[in-house]
Amino acid sequence: MIEKSSPGDMVFMSFNYILVTLVAITCLYPMVHVLMGSISDPLRLMQHSGPLLWPLGFVTTGYEIVLQNPNIWIGYANTIYYVVVGTAVNIFFTTLGAYALSRKNFMFKRTITIGIVFTMYFSGGMIPNFMLVQGLGLLNTRMALILPGAIATWNLIVMRTCFQHIPASLEESAKIDGANDFTVLFRIFVPVAKATIAVMILFYAVNHWNSWFPALLFIRDRGLLPLQMFLREILIGHAAGGNIAVDADRMHLEQVIRYSTIIVATVPILFAYPFAQKYFISGVMLGSLKE
Repeated sequence: MIEKSSPGDMVFMSFNYILVTLVAITCLYPMVHVLMGSISDPLRLMQHSGPLLWPLGFVTTGYEIVLQNPNIWIGYANTIYYVVVGTAVNIFFTTLGAYALSRKNFMFKRTITIGIVFTMYFSGGMIPNFMLVQGLGLLNTRMALILPGAIATWNLIVMRTCFQHIPASLEESAKIDGANDFTVLFRIFVPVAKATIAVMILFYAVNHWNSWFPALLFIRDRGLLPLQMFLREILIGHAAGGNIAVDADRMHLEQVIRYSTIIVATVPILFAYPFAQKYFISGVMLGSLKE
């Protein structure tokens, strides 16, 4: 039997649809504006003011100039390395830490958890972090952008909560068959928690892709800089961005080039979301497992 919605329910659902639609438009419009601007005629774009919902002409000069810039390809190669290696390191250590903290017989579990949570609210700051990286000999190396942030506290807590809700009978059965902790973790816990791990992979990968400030602090060799650093240089108009505006030889191309650079640097990571979308609902339903 299908229950009819009450007037109050209909009003509530209508309000939700309107709110979600407004939020979606607010989030999508900046990307649409940048995309339309990147393929617009530079002269018409300079003279245009207000919203931009369709291209002003159709010109791909911005993309041609951006893709000819060697810094873009250097940045792409470095960013892909940081995303792949960094995310692998993040997931490995986060999984190990979450498993240890989810065990009931783990010694000093409460004290260690409090210490980890403390870092969510207080940190040493920029200068102590720089001194730490320098003292470890990681300055101006790829590991300077990977190891200091190997574990994100919030992700560790989420994964620990997920592991805590995995039925204890699965672990007990494996232990009876002679499995050790590593076997239990990687043969039982990881497959069961694959939805949560998939969401964590997406979070870590997006963070690495968008990261630029650690590179600004720790990297001096331009051959190690990620893509977002070159994007930053282009957007603020530094000549270090490859002299793009000078190479174009026309100042009116600058805005189109900036828009094109943003699209080139943003679109690849957007394709990662559809592959992880199906895991979001099951990944956040951490408390739904019942033994």
